[in-house]
Amino acid sequence: MREQLEDVDAAALTVPPQSLNPKVRIVWIVQSLISATFLGVIAGAIEFAVLDVGIWVGPAVFGVFALLGVVHAILRYRVWEYEVREDALYLERGVITRVRTVVPYVRIQHVDASRGPVERLVGLASSVVYTAGSRGADVTIPGLTADGADDLQHRLKQMAILAEGDDAV
Repeated sequence: MREQLEDVDAAALTVPPQSLNPKVRIVWIVQSLISATFLGVIAGAIEFAVLDVGIWVGPAVFGVFALLGVVHAILRYRVWEYEVREDALYLERGVITRVRTVVPYVRIQHVDASRGPVERLVGLASSVVYTAGSRGADVTIPGLTADGADDLQHRLKQMAILAEGDDAV
């Protein structure tokens, strides 16, 4: 396998800064609406069983959280970006707190491509990059097409193999 990769140039595997597929907003909005529904039902049940102040609490809680979820999904999409460079995978994301993550290829353990039920409905997938090191150091890149997730998985695998001899950052 190492001999096959000697012909592969790391520069050929790089990807310029990429935004996510716009359909990811649908996934995030649906997820936030599901959460808002549960919160509205819980608030309505508490209001009905304990407070008895009227039937407006549940729908009001749903409305507030649904609106916040939609706005957050739109803002989240505008910020999310990833880039495959020669030295590492770079991610930038976050609405309130901006997070820039650098994943050196030598730290990559394996990469999964996953598709949840809502993602499958809109034709999207996610790539999960598992890294060596502390718990919670894994990163997920959502909002990719199925082919895009497979391509990213292949690129990162090749970059990790090429970086085998390098030191970690």
